[in-house]
Amino acid sequence: MADRGDLSQPRLELSERELEIIGLVAQGLTNQEIGEQLMISKRTVDNHVSNVFSKTGAKNRVALLNWAMDHGKICRDGFNCCNLPRTDQQA
Repeated sequence: MADRGDLSQPRLELSERELEIIGLVAQGLTNQEIGEQLMISKRTVDNHVSNVFSKTGAKNRVALLNWAMDHGKICRDGFNCCNLPRTDQQA
């Protein structure tokens, strides 16, 4: 049977920046748009996204967002919502 990877626990702790990146991915932004919003290069965003995939075991953005919702890292329209601290962007 093929190993699907264990998405239940992150392999390493996610940094604040990586959590911020996940939130922006959840908003549907491209890596280029995320870079522009955070004033960092697209390549830096590419690296952050790659690191997040490695840490969570996610293979794509959909799997990453499912993982993030399941683990209380993001909230979407009140569904499966968590108690995330509010940021200036969420206010």
